This record gives sequence, C-alpha cells and structure tokens, in this order.
Amino acid sequence: MASSALICDTEPWKDLKAHVENIKKNHLRDLMDDVVRSQAMMVEYDGILLDYSRQQATLETIGKLFKLAEAANLKQKINLMFSGEHINSTENRAVLHVALRAPRDKVIQSDGKNVVSDVWSVLDKIKEFSERVRSGSWVGATGKALKDVVAVGIGGSFLGPLFVHTALQTDPEAIESARGRQLRFLANVDPIDVARNITGLNPETTLVVVVSKTFTTAETMLNARTLREWISATLGPSAVAKHMVAVSTNLALVEKFGIDPNNAFAFWDWVGGRYSVCSAVGVLPLSLQYGFSVVEKFLKGASSIDQHFNSAPYEKNIPVLLGLLSVWNVSFHGYPARAILPYSQALEKFAPHIQQVSMESNGKGVSIDGTPLPYETGEIDFGEPGTNGQHSFYQLIHQGRIIPCDFIGIVKSQQPVYLKGEVVSNHDELMSNFFAQPDALAYGKTAEQLQKENVQQHLIPHKTFSGNRPSLSILLPSLNAYNIGQLLAIYEHRIAVEGFIWGINSFDQWGVELGKSLANQVRKQLHASRTKGEPVEGFNFSTKMLLTKYLQASSDVPSDPPTLLPRI
Repeated sequence: MASSALICDTEPWKDLKAHVENIKKNHLRDLMDDVVRSQAMMVEYDGILLDYSRQQATLETIGKLFKLAEAANLKQKINLMFSGEHINSTENRAVLHVALRAPRDKVIQSDGKNVVSDVWSVLDKIKEFSERVRSGSWVGATGKALKDVVAVGIGGSFLGPLFVHTALQTDPEAIESARGRQLRFLANVDPIDVARNITGLNPETTLVVVVSKTFTTAETMLNARTLREWISATLGPSAVAKHMVAVSTNLALVEKFGIDPNNAFAFWDWVGGRYSVCSAVGVLPLSLQYGFSVVEKFLKGASSIDQHFNSAPYEKNIPVLLGLLSVWNVSFHGYPARAILPYSQALEKFAPHIQQVSMESNGKGVSIDGTPLPYETGEIDFGEPGTNGQHSFYQLIHQGRIIPCDFIGIVKSQQPVYLKGEVVSNHDELMSNFFAQPDALAYGKTAEQLQKENVQQHLIPHKTFSGNRPSLSILLPSLNAYNIGQLLAIYEHRIAVEGFIWGINSFDQWGVELGKSLANQVRKQLHASRTKGEPVEGFNFSTKMLLTKYLQASSDVPSDPPTLLPRI
C-alpha cells in the first residue's frame, strides 16, 4: 500500500522532540510562578473553564503544537468530518455524530443528502413514543402502564447511555421527570447481569429496548431472547410486541424476532457505536426515563461544543487544546496513561465511557493508509470520582509513575448539603480536594521542607514528593443535562483531534473482531461436546486443556436443557 508522509517525519514533530528535552529541565514549581503564562493557559467557553497551566509546557510549546496541527492538516480534517466526507476510509463511511445533535434547521450533507432532517424524523418519533409510554396511553399486554425500562445493548450501545443516565439520576429536574420510573441496562452476556436486571421487575410493567444496528450482535441478541422468554413465560408470546421495541436498521430481523417494525427506531452507518449516545441508542431509553425535553437539553449542550470545536481558533478551542496536550504527553513526554478524575459522584460512569471512546478509537498501530507506525498512539484511560480515587490509586500518581490527570469539578452541586456548625459545606469539602490535588502534584514537597517540619531523618525519603506531575482542570458551572452534553462532546472531539494528529483512523475498530471470530469456534466446540460428547479438538494445548477442564467440571449441565431463567 502506498504510504503518505507520517507526522513524525515533519519538521514540527522533530522540533517538538528537541523542545521536550528543554522542557524537562523546568519544574512546574517554576513554570507556575509565571503569571502571564498561567493566564494564557486558561480558556473559557459557554460557562466552562479549562486551566492547563499545570501541564509541562510553556507558551512556546503551545505554539509549536499549533504548528504540528497545521502540518497534520487538522483544520481540514475537522472540516471534512463536519461536511460528511467518508473520513472513516476503512469502512467507507462518513463520521457524523455531530449531526445527531444539530439544530433542526442545520444542513449537514452526506452523499448528497441533508442527514439532519433524517435525524429529526427519528427524534420526533422518539418524542411521540416516549410521551405515549410515560403518559400511560401506550400500555402493556395486560393494560398496565410501562414504568420500567430495560435497555439491552453492549459496548457503545451501553456505556454512553449509562454514563448520561447515572449523571442525570441526581439532577433535580431529571429526578422530577423520572419519578415513579426505572431505567436499567443489560449488557453482559453473563447470566448474572440478566438476574440483576430483572430482579424486582414485573413483566407486565416492563418495556425492553433492544439496541443492535444489525440485530445480529451475539451478546445482545442472546440477552434479548432471554428477556423475550421472560416476558412470554408470564404474558404469552403475543405480548412481545407490546413489551419490546428496537433500535436497529434491520427491520426484517426485528419483525422476525417478534417486534413490530413500526416500533423500530433507526440510526445510520455514519454513527459509530461509541459515538452513538446522541442517537436513538441513548435518546430513546433516556427519553423514556426522563422525558424528551430533558434529553433535548443534553443534545443542545453537545451541539454547543460542536459549534465551538468547528469554529474557534486553536488558542481558544477547548477540544483542540486538550487533544494537542494529550499528543504532547503521549508522543513527546512518553506518558502512556491518563487519569480522568471527576469530583462528582454523578460522573462515576464517565471514565468507563471515555475509556471505550478513547481506547477503541485511538488504539491503532498503523496510519490511516495502513503504514505501520514508528510511534505509539492512544492513551490508557482510567479513573474514579474524587475523593474516592484519592484513597485508591493517587499514591501511585503522587510518588510512582507519572500519569497526566484530568480534574473535573462542578461549581454547584446537584444535591447540596449544609450542616450547622461545620467549617464548610459537604460540596466545599469535596472541592477543597479538587483544588488541592493539582497543586500537590505540580509542586510536590521537598526534603528541605520536611526538615523544617522536623520530620525524622529516616522518614524524609518516604515523605518527599518530587512534584512536576502534569494535570489540567475543567470547571463546569453545574451538572445538568446541558452540561453533561457539553462534557461528552469535549471528550469526543478531543479524541478525534488526537487521531487526526497521529494520522490514524479513530473511527474503526478492527481490533475487536478477532476475539469474536475465535469465540465462534469455541461456541461450536462447546455445543458439540455438550450434545454429542465430542472431544475438544483444533485448539492449542493450553486452550484444549482449559476447555476440557471446564467441560468436565460442568458435566452436570444437561445436553438439551429446558428453559431456565434466573431466580433471585
């Protein structure tokens, strides 16, 4: 395959490789003394403040990163994405999750068609259907209102909607809208997940949303068949059409499954799974729980960031700055990981979602045209809400490996608590840690400081903090539906910027395919061994022994078992 120039062969990349050696001679203690630098490294947009002054970078560094962006044709690539070009070249698809939250009157063309009108057709259908279910005009097979929803999906069909749902659960407006309702997510094919999700639910009052673009995803469809059996066993097979709907484009298989095709909600091949939370994948279950008006505010928040990303100059563009700083940390400082640390329990599912969006997007080893890369791409993402993380893995961040950190803080708590006589409110206590931790990482604590505190000599090496550990802070005004949409879009676009700079395809995921195909072989073997007693053949010694052990230890499983559903 003919190769285009790799970004590492450009002069701006080589310049940054030399520049980073000079940066390493500076400590953040000294960099933070430069007030002009710190002021220049703060950006505000639509109520959001980004402070990246605690990055191991100078204003000269940022200028050099902008030149790297120019060498990578970043602006051109952003424009191609927004204009519906097929930038996902390995699958010959456009990448248009921005169209999912575009205003109704916006025009975004793909293959000669304005896709925004198609998006709003589905959104209008979701609004109408969700209002019917929530009002009780759409009822189950026995005439009871459907107040409980189980969304069945996996990967991008699960992690994104779960993040948004978890973040909204404690928002006052969303609480009021969801009163008397439940939303659960069934993802894992492990029967334990099925058991947990149907425990306490009544099939008479439950609506199941099956999310699978092709309606062939192995794990999702097995879980869907399991819940179909759960409904049919109590209400009869004819009840399925009243208690199950689909988010899919394969109407033939939807109908064959027993779901009315009129109750299938479409999305498109230009929506990648991990970018699909703003499509029917997320909007349908979230609208059933919270009402379409709340979810529409979430979409508007994401759209605000889309417009900012597409129009703001680099020095004021939050996703661009974040993406360039990630490239700086990964490719030049050699830091392979990133900690996502939201100081809000409502954001407890944010890091797991971004983990998928980032690592599935940018975990690539070849350029977009197939050339093996001589540099690493992608970040190892992990995180936990503060202050929980402080009592878990911050020890390593402070005194072990250097891991750049994203601190995410909220000005106004969703659920404020004040106790008479306390020095500060509960939220102020939380935010005290949000403000303190970045400085602790940046400044550290020297042996000289410890000596002045009369720390015992043998403990000084253990209590010394080297500091000079990079972080950035994002401060949101509140955490309502709009802000949640903003935060999602910031990270989606940040990840795209990284991929655009590295010259990879951030919108395919061939790495997930191999395991699936090997699982098919194992599935056939398990069936043959269970039903016909056939020995394990065609695997390497290790896998053969593991499979044999598994089959022997579970030999009490009947070869043709009757239907058995979980009982908790």
